Parts: sequence; structure tokens; C-alpha cells
Amino acid sequence: MYPGHCVKGELIMQADPTREPLTYLQHHHVMTLATHGAEGPWAAAVFYVNDGTDLYFLSAPTTRHARNIEADPRVAATVNEDYSNWQEIQGIQLEGEAVRLGVPDSVHAAAIFAKKFAFTVLGRMDRAIATAMNKVAWYRLRPSKLYFIDNSRGLGCREQLDITCTKGT
Repeated sequence: MYPGHCVKGELIMQADPTREPLTYLQHHHVMTLATHGAEGPWAAAVFYVNDGTDLYFLSAPTTRHARNIEADPRVAATVNEDYSNWQEIQGIQLEGEAVRLGVPDSVHAAAIFAKKFAFTVLGRMDRAIATAMNKVAWYRLRPSKLYFIDNSRGLGCREQLDITCTKGT
């Protein structure tokens, strides 16, 4: 459970082991969401915002991944950059459940989303975004397992974060 970090097979303790994975999530914008449904497995890139380890995203309910979530909320996701050097690879791997949000939770999701993505703030949206926003639903992905990958600490360094105390609201 993310006790520290890898250095040539040894673990180094950190003062706050949740800080680095949560900071990584805060500084990135797109997750690749994997779902499964009647048409088989599917992956979609979506903008997200995190509140602790809870990830909020929006999507049209008619998309394949949204339909898959309605049928089976179990999902997996990754957050990462595109690397050419294996020693630079960092990222998040997770599994959990995604759910479509009702009105109160959607208001919360929209508020924290607007802080990260100014183009979604009411009154600032261009016409295309405003039209699209009228067709979407808000979703929350709540991980049951979350791993932070950091090859700068050693090849294949992947540590599980204890998410029991890092859940959002």
C-alpha cells in the first residue's frame, strides 16, 4: 500500500505517501477510461478532475462508454503522458466503479470541473461548448484500487495507494 518509493528494489519511506499520486492526478487532464459492454471492450479518452481519488468526468449518455457504464459500472482507467524513454514513465492505473450522478452531485462535479477547465464556466463558454454541455451527464469514478507508476525510481516501480483515507466528498 504505497509505503514509500522504489530505489533498486528497496523502499524509501515518504512523509505523505498520498501526496505524489494526488498531485499527479491534479496536474493532468485526460484519463483513458476502459469499459466493457455488449459490443465488447472499449476505451475512451475523457477530461477529468479529481477530488481526492474520486475522478469526475462528463460524457453524453449516448456514447459507447456511457452505455457500458450503465450496464456494468466496473471500469479501469489510466492517466499518463506519452514517453519515449522508459525511465521517465510515470502514471496512474486504477480500477473501480463509475456511476452517473444525480443533480446534487452533478453540481459539485461541475463546480470543481470549472476550476480546472475554465472553458466550462457559465458565461465563458463558447456556443459549441454550451451546446455540448446541454447534452452531457456527469459521472464519478471511485477507485477500489489505485497504483502510481514511476520508473524513475526503478524499472517497473508500481505501488498501490491506500485509498481508504483519500476519497473525495
